[in-house]
Amino acid sequence: MRIRRLPKGIQSFEKIRKDDFVYVDKTDMVWQIANGDQYSFLSRPRRFGKSLLTSTLECYFEGRKELFEGLKIMSLEKEWKKRQVFHFDFSGCESKQSLINRINLQLSTYEKIFGKDENAIELGDRMLVLMMKAYEKTGEQVAVLVDEYDAPLQNSLFDSDRHNDIVRIYRSFFPVMKTGDKYLKCLFLTGITKFTQLSLFSVLNNVSILSTWPQYASICGITRQEIADNFQPELMTMADVNGWTLEETLDELRDMYDGYRFSSDLNQAVYNPFSVINALSESKLKNFWAASGASNMLNKMLIRAYDSDMNLEQNYIPADSLDMADVTPDSVTLFLYQTGYLTIKDYSDDLYTLGIPNKEVRRALLMFLASNRHSC
Repeated sequence: MRIRRLPKGIQSFEKIRKDDFVYVDKTDMVWQIANGDQYSFLSRPRRFGKSLLTSTLECYFEGRKELFEGLKIMSLEKEWKKRQVFHFDFSGCESKQSLINRINLQLSTYEKIFGKDENAIELGDRMLVLMMKAYEKTGEQVAVLVDEYDAPLQNSLFDSDRHNDIVRIYRSFFPVMKTGDKYLKCLFLTGITKFTQLSLFSVLNNVSILSTWPQYASICGITRQEIADNFQPELMTMADVNGWTLEETLDELRDMYDGYRFSSDLNQAVYNPFSVINALSESKLKNFWAASGASNMLNKMLIRAYDSDMNLEQNYIPADSLDMADVTPDSVTLFLYQTGYLTIKDYSDDLYTLGIPNKEVRRALLMFLASNRHSC
């Protein structure tokens, strides 16, 4: 039997489709985002597929119909317009200078295509010129995709001077998305944590926060039905290796990696995609996601949760806070939700009950508390 290729850590939609990796079809929701509100933002934990989603949007906006053959989007899209995509990725940026360097590098790449206006010196002005030139050249509005927009802000949250320096860069760069809105089809941003209420982007006073919309609850992550529909050979192998029935295998995967909910629709639970794909690849249950790294900010927030005797199994937060509130050094509950260490367990009277999603996260938290007990 031919060994199938599972997309472990692959963030390129083009690579997945061209190299015949297994792909869980989310393209109907991709189409809805692309053709929905002009400005939108989606928050999800790390390694939940945000970069793959951004890559899929990029291929769609570029009109690469051949990559989508046989997928759900084919029944929705009829025109397949080719647009210029400006794709920014701020992962790994930790300082003002590293952020400036990253934006400058990506702008310079596009200026080699469309030409550089010597009178446009500031980052925002250069971006506006590029949007205008692309629109004039193609006759189509452009798409701007920003992946991990919050990485520099998250890395600097506990250093107010460094944090404010980065905020100022964002305030000078992103307003052009509003100034040049006639050239813009879509601005889509992803991240883990949300900082929009800090007035970082003047354009984001009308952004659609998709993070808790029920129609996008499963856009990042994999549902039980999607596992059953797309990974039958791997499920059968895993069952055989571990001496389980197929149903027992699904139950083991559920207990270990399921339980994430991102809306008030409690029926829409998803599995951690990174862990599930690794588990199916190795036919083994392990702490894949928790062992793949954590930020310094997460460690500080977990220590604060420990120091305050926070009840991680049953924590309450107003519904509006998940969309409207910003992460600050004191918003431990909100941060742990956005990073995937807490998830929605119940919803009633505009109040969410948050708790630990599954065994993998519970084990990771116990290991963290054990290793940091003395330092805490």
